[in-house]
This record gives sequence, structure tokens and C-alpha cells, in this order.
Amino acid sequence: MPTLETGIPLWQLIKHATQWLANLNRANDKRKKESIFALREVVLAARATSVYVQHLQNNGDRSHQTEALLTERWTKLGYTLEDLGITKLAKRCHVSGTFWYDPSQANQEFLKKADIGLLRMQELANTMLKALK
Repeated sequence: MPTLETGIPLWQLIKHATQWLANLNRANDKRKKESIFALREVVLAARATSVYVQHLQNNGDRSHQTEALLTERWTKLGYTLEDLGITKLAKRCHVSGTFWYDPSQANQEFLKKADIGLLRMQELANTMLKALK
């Protein structure tokens, strides 16, 4: 996946994360644990995707099996985050899942606007995780 620039200011992402955390602080412990697990999974998925992207850049060999796993992982994360009310990050996960479903069909302009850069997604997830502790 190419590195993407964002059209969304970081302060808006932080604002959303802060609002979500305020709501989460009122939630029960089970929901907090589920949220922590899901946010950690975002970081892991982003790192696994980065490894695959490096492989593509170095070797140029696409693996349909790896892309299928990435599609499934990002899509499941999108649904999990959606259920937890972490909607902005959920949307990014859904877009990532769609991208890996068929990278050759990706609309680069849409991806740029979708803000699915792997580092950006990790930053957002890590910001939320730090605030939970």
C-alpha cells in the first residue's frame, strides 16, 4: 500500500479520539478491554501490512494468499471497531480491507482522501491506547 498523505488535520483525529475516550471512560471494564484489544490489533495489522508492502517493493511478487489475509484482517477490524463506536478508525480499516481485496482496482485519489496510511492508523490507535492507561 503506498504511503498516503491526508486531507484530515491531525487535530480533528485527536478530537475524535478524545471524544471517544470520554465515552469509553463511562463504559464498563469489559468494553474497555475489548477496545484495548481492538486498538492493539490495528497496530499489529498495520505492521503486518507494512512487512508485506516492503516485500512487494523489494521483490515485486504479489501473494494472493497474503492479500486475502490482509483483506480479512482489516475488514474484521473495521467491524469490531464499528461495534465499539470507534467509527473513524473503523472506516479506515474497511477501506484497507477493500484495498487488499483488489489492489489493482484502487482509486488513488479516493485512497488519498480516505487517509489509510499505515503510520497514521498506528498513530491514532496508539494515541487512544495511551489515553486508556
